[in-house]
Amino acid sequence: MDHVDRILEQWNRERPDLDVAPMGLFGRLARLRIHVAREIEKTLLAHGLNSASFDVLATLRRSGPPYRLSPGDLIATTMVSSGTMTNRLDQLEKAALIERSHNPDDRRGVIIALTPKGLALVDEAVTAHVENEHRLLESLDAGERAALDSLLRKFLKDFE
Repeated sequence: MDHVDRILEQWNRERPDLDVAPMGLFGRLARLRIHVAREIEKTLLAHGLNSASFDVLATLRRSGPPYRLSPGDLIATTMVSSGTMTNRLDQLEKAALIERSHNPDDRRGVIIALTPKGLALVDEAVTAHVENEHRLLESLDAGERAALDSLLRKFLKDFE
């Protein structure tokens, strides 16, 4: 039994008229998100990053050479507000991990690019991040991982 099972037992005792099975799924997803986020943050922190800064750097990195995007493209990919993105970019620029330059296609706009330091850091961090994710999934065999991935993809599709 896990923590969620105990909660379900209580609800079944107190409200036997309700089918509380969905609470089990959502409760486990919520608790798992907290545990996984904590483990991911630890790995990123070891590289001087948090999930927000890693998100920006990783988005630039996976865009491919020359590792640059407009702020609008970054906002669309990371799904944060422009104010939040500006704050993230300011912090990353102070750390010399990104640089802003004028957009040659739009004189009013800017382009955000990884610096060599930012590229090296994100490559190091993403390697550790992926290794950590593999570690977090060790309790599931390959078939279980594939089945879980397939079910989550199907479920997520309903919302996206």
